[in-house]
Amino acid sequence: MANHSQAVEQIPLQGPILSEDLRPKVPDWVENLAWLMDRSIPIGKRWSIGLDGIVGFFPGVGDLAGSFVSALIVASATQAGLPRAAIARMVANVAVDTVLGSIPFIGDLFDFAYKANTKNIKIYQEHLQGRSQKVRNWMFTLLVSLCLLALMAVPLVAILYLFRLLHR
Repeated sequence: MANHSQAVEQIPLQGPILSEDLRPKVPDWVENLAWLMDRSIPIGKRWSIGLDGIVGFFPGVGDLAGSFVSALIVASATQAGLPRAAIARMVANVAVDTVLGSIPFIGDLFDFAYKANTKNIKIYQEHLQGRSQKVRNWMFTLLVSLCLLALMAVPLVAILYLFRLLHR
């Protein structure tokens, strides 16, 4: 057998194992973008903030700009072929950051503390390295589905209640 590369080893009964160098990784520009938005400005030794919290001070426009940048990270993960459940978790992180971050004053503090881009990079890396948490992904999908069903049920119950009140 010819030695084509030192990056692949033959292990009996398990097949070829790829070295860390050949495994797919999160593109550098994506990691740098997440760092810039969430952790680029150190505060003391334990804390850091990013531009996401700073641009959040500009009402409406700031949170919209932050969610656009976060969408670029999710788009990269989609292009890399991450499973739908992982993409849904990433979109939920961006949605929480955008919705809660848009609340005046409290949302600005939330923007500094909640690091959606960092969370999304972690999800991205786990899936590319084969360390995805399938149970967690499916539980999240189930939870979102149940919440959507509950949201759809509220107007239906309200209509039935009003119909019953009108026909007494």
